Amino acid sequence: MKIIDADAMREFGRILGTVLQRGDLVMLEGPLGAGKTTMVRGIAEGMNVSGRVTSPTFVIANVHHAREDGPDLVHVDAYRLASLEELDALDLDTSLEDAATVIEWGEGKTEVLTPDRLQIHINRPEGSTEGEDVVDLYRDAPRELVLEATGARSEALARDIAQKWEER
Repeated sequence: MKIIDADAMREFGRILGTVLQRGDLVMLEGPLGAGKTTMVRGIAEGMNVSGRVTSPTFVIANVHHAREDGPDLVHVDAYRLASLEELDALDLDTSLEDAATVIEWGEGKTEVLTPDRLQIHINRPEGSTEGEDVVDLYRDAPRELVLEATGARSEALARDIAQKWEER
């Protein structure tokens, strides 16, 4: 599916947040500036959780508590994690059943947490050339989202999101 700007990325995240449940794991993959944290801001809105969403690059993980009966949101940036030991030190497996967990940069690192997860690949052009000039597509280029589900729950989640996205 195509995402044309940051507002649409946030709206996609909001829709995703409305269907996330306890135990759901979402992995966001894409280059720097692709819109991962923007999507998480939308997810937080859709889940109605507390706290300002910022990239947890240096703190590794932030927990945003539910304002109502829904699950908490655990937002992880695995970019700086170099080993399974560092991942294990976060104790994500203890919160996984009680929260919805969204991990940026988790590919190749966090799949061990659960076999049922939704991976969202955010593809964006990283630049092109027109003659001698390099065209900067960093900010303005539309993104393409590719959803990859690995289990029954994540397949249902992907269907729900796609349907709600089309209905908006």
